[in-house]
Parts: sequence; C-alpha cells; structure tokens
Amino acid sequence: MTSISADTPPLRTADLGTLVIMSWSRDTPDGAVPFLLACSLGNGENGPEASSVAVRLLLAKSGLTVGDSVTDATVLSDFPVSLLVVPGAAALTMPGVNAQFAPTPAWRAAVDERGFACLIFTTRPWSGGEPGEAAAVAAFANHESTLASAAQIILPVRSLRL
Repeated sequence: MTSISADTPPLRTADLGTLVIMSWSRDTPDGAVPFLLACSLGNGENGPEASSVAVRLLLAKSGLTVGDSVTDATVLSDFPVSLLVVPGAAALTMPGVNAQFAPTPAWRAAVDERGFACLIFTTRPWSGGEPGEAAAVAAFANHESTLASAAQIILPVRSLRL
C-alpha cells in the first residue's frame, strides 16, 4: 500500500535568495494608495525556480494564498502578517520574515492618510532592472504573471505608541 503525505516540504531558506521590499504609491481619484512589493531576486542557492518554490512555501506556511483574490487583513484578528511604520522606517513581519525597509516619502504620506498598505508578495522572482527604480517596479508589479503568482493583502498599519 502506498500513502501520500499531505505534509508540505520543509522551507529551505537558502533557496529564498535575497528578499526585497519596494514601496510606492499610486494616485487615484480618491487620493494616493500605498503599495508594497515583496519578492525574491531569484538568487537563491538553486536558482530562480527554487526561489519561486521557496517563496510559495513561505506564503503557504503563513496561511496566505496565491492567486487573484485579495485578503483584507484590516478586518481580521490574529492575521500572521503585520506592518509596523515608524518615522523613517517600516517593517514587514510574518512567520520566517522580518524585513525592514526605508519607505519613500510619498508612500509614508499615503500610509498616514489611509492607515493601510496593499502588499503584493509574489512568487515570481524579480525579472530585471534595478530594484527600487520606479518604472521597473511598476512594470513588474502590474504584470499579469506577477499578480497571478502573488498573495495580495490589504494590511493595516501599526505604529509605536508613545
């Protein structure tokens, strides 16, 4: 008798490669909307394909689904992903990841106004251009393949209370 294990394979952090987070805001008729793009540079130990699989496992272990749906975490309690914003810096935290980054001033203003940010965490490795270059980020983030292979989350912003 053969049995198939439903267990997910272990996450090999060496396969993740370098994870990057890029922030930007987009103007809409209702004001600026803050976005975050998180992805691997595809430079993991076993190349871009292994990086993609490792990111998919990371998202699955955090309970995040990849595809066309958007999760509104502003209405969920105990969500495993959080966004902390302080003057001059921000941090995205989820099981296995604590990534700090310096947001753009426009992004910070949009976050302060909205109280949330839209996270696109894609399994698709960064495909070229300089990370952080506005045109390259927009082209990558808006690409159909990027969105189809991403967990998309509306994250409430948290800040330190003084």
